[in-house]
Amino acid sequence: MGGVQAQTNTAGVVSGRAVAGDTITVENPATGFSRTITVGADGNYRLSQVPIGQYTVTRKGVDGSTSSRTTNVSVGTSSNVTFVSGTGDAQTLDTVTVVGTGAINPIDVSSVESTTILTAEQIAKIPVARDATSVALLAPGTVRGDAAFGNLASFGGASVAENQYYVNGFNITNTFQNLNFAQIPYEAIAEQQIKTGGYGAEFGRSLGGVVNMITKRGTNEFHAGGNIFWEPEDLREEVKNTYLTTGVLRQDNSKDSQWQAVASVWASGALIKDKLFAYGLISYGRKDNEIYGNVLSSTNSSDQTETPNWLLKMDWNITDNHLLELTAFSDKTETDSDVYLNPVGELNRTTFLGTNFTEQGGENYVLKYTGYLTDNFTLSALAGHSKFSRGQRLRTAGGLDVSYGGDINNPATGCPIITDLRPGYRRAIDGTRASTCNITGAQIVRQDAEDTRDQYRIDAEWQLGDHLLRFGYDVDDFESVDGGSFEGGRVWSYRTDDPDDIPNNGDETDFVREQIVNQGATVKVEQRAYYIQDSWNVTDNFVAYIGGRWDSFKNINGQGQAYVDIENQFGPRLGFSWDVNGDSTFKVFGNAGRYALPLTATVAVRGASASLFTREEFDYTGFDPVTGEPTGLTSWGNFRFVNGEFGTAKNPLTIASKNLDPMYQDEYILGFQKALNDNFSLGIRGIYRELKAAIDDNCDYTAILRAGGFAQDDDGHWLRNGQEAVLPNAGFPYCRMFNPGEDAVFLTDFFNTGVLEETTVPGELLSPKAKRKYAALEFFFDGNWDKFFLQGSYTYAKSRGNTEGGVKSDIGQSDTNVTQDFDYLELTVDSYGYLPNDRRHSLKLFGNYEISDEWSVGANLLVQSGRPMNCLGVLDTDPVEPGVQAHPYGSSFFRCDGIPTPRGTGGRLSWSSNVDLNVAYRPSYVEGLQFKVDIFNLMNSQKVTSVNEQVEDGTSGTRLETAFLPASFQAPRSVRFMVQYDF
Repeated sequence: MGGVQAQTNTAGVVSGRAVAGDTITVENPATGFSRTITVGADGNYRLSQVPIGQYTVTRKGVDGSTSSRTTNVSVGTSSNVTFVSGTGDAQTLDTVTVVGTGAINPIDVSSVESTTILTAEQIAKIPVARDATSVALLAPGTVRGDAAFGNLASFGGASVAENQYYVNGFNITNTFQNLNFAQIPYEAIAEQQIKTGGYGAEFGRSLGGVVNMITKRGTNEFHAGGNIFWEPEDLREEVKNTYLTTGVLRQDNSKDSQWQAVASVWASGALIKDKLFAYGLISYGRKDNEIYGNVLSSTNSSDQTETPNWLLKMDWNITDNHLLELTAFSDKTETDSDVYLNPVGELNRTTFLGTNFTEQGGENYVLKYTGYLTDNFTLSALAGHSKFSRGQRLRTAGGLDVSYGGDINNPATGCPIITDLRPGYRRAIDGTRASTCNITGAQIVRQDAEDTRDQYRIDAEWQLGDHLLRFGYDVDDFESVDGGSFEGGRVWSYRTDDPDDIPNNGDETDFVREQIVNQGATVKVEQRAYYIQDSWNVTDNFVAYIGGRWDSFKNINGQGQAYVDIENQFGPRLGFSWDVNGDSTFKVFGNAGRYALPLTATVAVRGASASLFTREEFDYTGFDPVTGEPTGLTSWGNFRFVNGEFGTAKNPLTIASKNLDPMYQDEYILGFQKALNDNFSLGIRGIYRELKAAIDDNCDYTAILRAGGFAQDDDGHWLRNGQEAVLPNAGFPYCRMFNPGEDAVFLTDFFNTGVLEETTVPGELLSPKAKRKYAALEFFFDGNWDKFFLQGSYTYAKSRGNTEGGVKSDIGQSDTNVTQDFDYLELTVDSYGYLPNDRRHSLKLFGNYEISDEWSVGANLLVQSGRPMNCLGVLDTDPVEPGVQAHPYGSSFFRCDGIPTPRGTGGRLSWSSNVDLNVAYRPSYVEGLQFKVDIFNLMNSQKVTSVNEQVEDGTSGTRLETAFLPASFQAPRSVRFMVQYDF
């Protein structure tokens, strides 16, 4: 192995061994990039921060002899080019050979990471959706996340909200909920690096994985082209229908349809030969969806999504030692959903109600400088700015605009939401109450909702003999404008009070509940980190990696006040790589590390900023047949603020425990990789991850009252020394951020006097310790021959614990960091078991075979075991102890029919298999022209991938007709056509 190594997130490394005093030149003829270095006294050389591409490496000996070879440089890896054999005084010149196109990349013996790299050429040859998540799912240790969260991947047992995404070194993760990221026009991606574990200290803020993308760039040769991808609706199979437990049809997809197309054009070349290059791409996509779906729904929709995207990449070789690059792109997506009334119980489309306009994405600009200041010292600096829109507005059939401006005292306009929660026998008397003018039936996001990121980082690399030092500093400021309000400003819920639960015996009383939830704020997350790491060549064949990362996180509410401020959370990183044979053909490696995750921005919008959440019950005499609103109202006089949300800002000192630690995880990996010959390598690694601390919210105010010396009297009042606690108030929020299982130190204004008391609440009064353990054994291989390449993996994994992490797939809850997992102690009973991302077995194979110069075929196979299921029901509400009632959280407990059903014991979903195929034709008579057909899910397998795990009615405890109703299936068979021309 030649010299110590380190990884980078935008470029690669060329390194090796030669005779001391020789000069080594790496040159890319396509861009004119060239660097020359002198081989050190120990015979090692290393050129860092080399842009990806194909290079000629030339050795000029002290004796005047020369030799050269070609090598490919990929992101974050080291290309080893060695010109001598032996060590010390026994060095002799080797015969230099050029690596053929059918050879695999040499094993990167410098790396301790678990990384998969796929190039644009490889991705184009296999049948896979052209987006970052679909490509990431080809890597070992990744599984598709729950459908409730969209197209996201789970890495190594972590939730889908615990990953980080980069393009050309810039963080494109949407930190509002960590459930989105900028969607780069995928035709512009040159390489995608998928880090599933063991990544170095320069990467952080992730417990799952890292997706790192590098865009294409211009060269001295002019290139241009375009393509069209088209997925017709006539060749897309229908999704399976679903039925209630009574056999009644629930989901009828017979009228649903979908088609989509994406057209792209691009051009690249040199504006100044060898100096200034540009690559530009314009892409336009459209997707049309007709969604009838739920027979029991009162509406259906027709959706049209447009993606007018673009990307520009410019590279300026100021000199051989100073480079400047600009990346700019737009990923805006606009969706217009026309909503129609649907007669409940039928599948029909009647009156047009209006249009729901939503948008996602925005513009991103990144500037990066790289300076090779000496042969041994490299410096890079990056500055980036992005905006991501999440706005929403409605327009009624009559042309009236409906929106929410974010003012909590002025709710959204439009028709209110109507729900009829009366039992069936009451609805049978006078029909189901419903609105005939409400468009969404949900909260709408404020029209100006958006996220802004400003990132600055500086990274340095310094070679000191056998030590390679990397260090840097990262500033990442993220601001979110957010808020929501129910369409029409409120929800009216029709209910029935039946004291003895005996139908139609004359004691039933119908009433209606009004609920208002308005929230809106501009909140921030300020993130700082610095790191240092040393890759030390203990011997020529053995590298020891020692590193440390210090993360600081500050969360700021809508009033500009910090409610969480964590400084210098230490994350050690240790590892080794042993080049057993000294020729990069057999590597044994291992690493251990600690990784931290900050709170997302969404926590502050409701939990730490001013917001409004009220309820009130009424008697009524009638209802409006159009809006569904009750008429003839008489209040019960019980207007109340719920959960401490009372329209005024909370005291930021009371929102989180004073001793709050960030969410962090420890990881250990041990493995080996061996090249059996020039065309085939295989490897095995064992992975163990354990969550050491989580952050979530707890809403059990009784725990803090008890710890504060209060006791409850027979009337339910909480008293201390005869004085009653005043709750809630600005200094006494019900829900607070804490580390589950740990003692929490809260500041509380018990009597609404403005005086905060410090109270230590024992962990056992709040919840058990958050637990998540992931253990896996991964087998992976890489084969590459002149006309055939094949990659794949098999993973055996177990994921156990009492929390999935940032989100909660059990019920599709996307409230990152504030799921209901630890809201109350009762919710944690029997919650330990196999977690939603537990897929015990995963087999992945993908590759391509060139039948001739004109024809090729590709395939992609996935075989996977099913996820575990839960049976969630109501908890017996008999007193836990005299005077203390269990918290009624509906159908959220690990109980069914009153019997404990611990997590993961509700059975498992079926194994699933998916076969994708493609055929490509490149006619010899037109160079650059290509036709391709991809068939996804060839066998049209539609196994269930998730179900409704809330099995009992949240009020009565009776078994629901939707118990275990399929919530998602494998995507049905579809066909994608492509025509492309390059010149």
